[in-house]
Amino acid sequence: MTTTFGTLEPALSVRQVLTLERVLAGEPEVVAGAAQLDRPVRWVHVAEAPDVGVMLSGGEMVLTTGVLLAGDEEKQAEYIQSLHRAEAAAVVLGLGRAFPAPPDVMRRAAERCGLPMVVLHRPFPFAELTEEVQARLVRRKFAAVSLSESVRTALTGLITAGAPLQRLLDEIAQHSACPVVVTNLAHRVLATAGERPAVDDVLRDWERISRQAGGSEGDGWIRAELAGRGERWGQIMLCGHRGDTATGRLLADRAAEALVLHRMLGGNSAHTWEEQSAQSLLTDLVSGVVPARQLLPRARAAGLPVNRRTFVPLVVRDGEPAQLDRVLRMLGLSGLVAELAEEATAVLLSLARDQDAAALTAHFAARLRTESGSPKTVVAAADPRIAWDDVPAGLREAQHVADAVADSSAALDLPAVVRLKDVHLRGLIRLLRDDPYVQSFAERELDGLLCSADDDLLAVLRTYLATGRNKSRTAQLHHVSRPALYRRLEAIQGRLGVDLDDFEQAASVHIALLAHDAQQG
Repeated sequence: MTTTFGTLEPALSVRQVLTLERVLAGEPEVVAGAAQLDRPVRWVHVAEAPDVGVMLSGGEMVLTTGVLLAGDEEKQAEYIQSLHRAEAAAVVLGLGRAFPAPPDVMRRAAERCGLPMVVLHRPFPFAELTEEVQARLVRRKFAAVSLSESVRTALTGLITAGAPLQRLLDEIAQHSACPVVVTNLAHRVLATAGERPAVDDVLRDWERISRQAGGSEGDGWIRAELAGRGERWGQIMLCGHRGDTATGRLLADRAAEALVLHRMLGGNSAHTWEEQSAQSLLTDLVSGVVPARQLLPRARAAGLPVNRRTFVPLVVRDGEPAQLDRVLRMLGLSGLVAELAEEATAVLLSLARDQDAAALTAHFAARLRTESGSPKTVVAAADPRIAWDDVPAGLREAQHVADAVADSSAALDLPAVVRLKDVHLRGLIRLLRDDPYVQSFAERELDGLLCSADDDLLAVLRTYLATGRNKSRTAQLHHVSRPALYRRLEAIQGRLGVDLDDFEQAASVHIALLAHDAQQG
């Protein structure tokens, strides 16, 4: 259930104070610093002494009658300069006995230093103004504390309930009403939240706007650092926040606290979040639910080069994402790595058009075998794609090839890089494995073995057919003598009612076994 955080009252500016009914009754007139009327007012203070600045800490609207300044232009100038040094928000001078008209010395000094100076033409009780403004400021501070606690409670509740990173970001985006982006220190996007069209607009030119427009909170771009245990590792950004800046700042700060806590409690790292980002992108590409063209901004923002590139879709069986990513870095290749399914990791290489895709893919596979220490590591590859829109089909092709060799890598002598042309009949059977006619055929052909649950005979049959009915090789792989193998083959033929020396019958059993293995896989 979503909790509504609410919003803060807008911070009081000098301009807003001048629109209050009690101030309007004093007929205010801005005589200097009109361009600075949007300065926020932190407090209201009544002061007459020329060195008033020593009593201020910045952001105050200072009220004075000028009684101690009348007749001394040096003190008048010092008074304004003292307010400027103290970074006061504005000065309000009540005209009357001390100054029947705006003093030129004070007006000129205020204009030079950009300090808003306001005169009141009618007598005005300063106590009423200070009471109203300070009451508004106190209410706002209380609302800020209440909002801060509401946000923190909601996000902490999600974390303790085990919510994933995306759920936290969705909550922030819901209440900030703008796209939310999490990046690493290199400005690469790790996660996003918000309405998809708005997020895509932000990501479309991410590299430029994240470094330029993102630096100005005045444009609604609000950042908060992600850091913990003395280490900075990223940032969260509210992109184009349309509400009050203070509200946006508070939301960003509370979100940053929650993300750091989420990382610490879950043992997550920035690298893990990069993997999650890549996994989300590649999964969306493979599924085809989101058109590839709409995913292009996400790919670019994730750091994948996409302009005038050749894309090589790969799927590696039994490969750890961290290990594959490390090999990419060692070879200086650009790409995304993500676990698509159990024991299947996708790699999308992005190569320059003049690079040899086949040679680099083979080099990657060879280095991966060296790093993993396993000569049986198989990289399934689709043909290179020039157009980004063709990448989803390429990833699905690589996944299909990887599935086709999943159960055969131990028995067959496969190349380091396996392509669609290498999987032959096995690939076709993989495509047809869910067809009810194929399933019925497999059950019927293998019923004599399947009903006995004799896994040893089934394994011998699988090896015998995979080796091209090579009896010597089959006996060697199963560590049995030739006579023992003959007895097992006779038992298999008896239970299935077939003659494995007959090519057509052996082919029929082989197809049925491939279908059975594909269905079990």
